Amino acid sequence: MKKWQCTVCGYIHEGDEPPEECPVCGADRSKFIELVSEEPVETEMDQPEPEDKKMDSKPIPPIFRSKLNPIFDLMVKHHVHPISVHIPNGVLPASVIFIVLAALFNFSGLGKAAFYNLIFVVLTLPLVLFSGYIEWQKKYRGQLTRLFKAKIICAAVVSLLAVILVVWLFIDPQAAISSSNWLFLLINLVMLTAAGIAGFIGGKFVFKD
Repeated sequence: MKKWQCTVCGYIHEGDEPPEECPVCGADRSKFIELVSEEPVETEMDQPEPEDKKMDSKPIPPIFRSKLNPIFDLMVKHHVHPISVHIPNGVLPASVIFIVLAALFNFSGLGKAAFYNLIFVVLTLPLVLFSGYIEWQKKYRGQLTRLFKAKIICAAVVSLLAVILVVWLFIDPQAAISSSNWLFLLINLVMLTAAGIAGFIGGKFVFKD
């Protein structure tokens, strides 16, 4: 049986034809090449960053032409994005749980804890977003497949809603303990769902399943 490898993420498919879409990164079948040996070929994400050529007919972003480019290479090599994203992703669910419990039991202490946790999440998001952009550009050549679009949208939703909730709680601390404030609770749940979807997609890229 033939083997086909996605040149974007390295996923290997077995079959007579390549799949219409990579189940890991969402790249179309044109990104697959047939493996003629048992050894996987070098994928786009394994290749060194070209300094004087275009990638997929797109110019190299100016940020990667700067003196900081070696730092960006180290960020990708040492997995700064997967590490950094676990920080807010670990705190955010706790914050939402605190919000729900504070609303159920009218406990202001949990509402205050949720507020501080959300502040922490907002402060860590710039590193998460920036390292994610660097990894997307360097490992995946900025491919804008369906899954990458979904991940970017989810990241934007989480960032926007986290800021909205922090501002909301700063203006009205009682919002966290009001069980009748369904809009506030809904925003928390949407934010948590978006973070979960982004994490699920990220896991597909890492584990390729």
